[in-house]
Amino acid sequence: MIILERTSVMNLENAVRGARNPMNSWGRMDSGYNENHEYILGPNDLDLAKRLRKAGSDHRKFIRQIFVSVDITAPLYWWKEYDTYKVATVANSTSTMHKIHSRPFSMDDFSHDHLTEDGYAFMETIVNKLEEIRLRYVEQGKKKEDWYNLIQLLPSSYNQMRTCTLNYETLIHIYYARRNHKLAEWHTFCDWISALPYGKELIIAAEESREEA
Repeated sequence: MIILERTSVMNLENAVRGARNPMNSWGRMDSGYNENHEYILGPNDLDLAKRLRKAGSDHRKFIRQIFVSVDITAPLYWWKEYDTYKVATVANSTSTMHKIHSRPFSMDDFSHDHLTEDGYAFMETIVNKLEEIRLRYVEQGKKKEDWYNLIQLLPSSYNQMRTCTLNYETLIHIYYARRNHKLAEWHTFCDWISALPYGKELIIAAEESREEA
């Protein structure tokens, strides 16, 4: 399971203006904001952006200046893979160290959408045991051994929320590395990438055109 919420794409206007700096072609800019305060690329700017995107990473530096912020809720086993992307990414997460005991455990705290009936039943016993330990920790003096039991028994299916910031260049690398991954969470993530403003043109389509060439 993965949930992507509160997506915000920033600095598109400045990035596109910067893309025109090498040729001093600012007079050809034809983009602007619509009635919903969304920055819409005009034909000239979109054509330039797509051509620079196709020209390779040395020429598409402007893409690194298009920033995305998003709240992602996903299981720890997915975050372990996401954490391989360290360049141009920042994440601020909810804390298992400090807040794991602050509210009751339930099945909704864990990704279980692909469990079999037997697997789901076993998962319920784990969650019930974690809740038993949590209550003992809270009600009986917050003993360190109970805290360690919570931390070390916590399954990798536990869902954690992080606020992440990335740029379009990083998303290019993620998309083409993960689009055929066996984890369903990555397919949802790649669908989210393609739905970003000009995601198909600036992240996906140009690369696909190059692969077909």
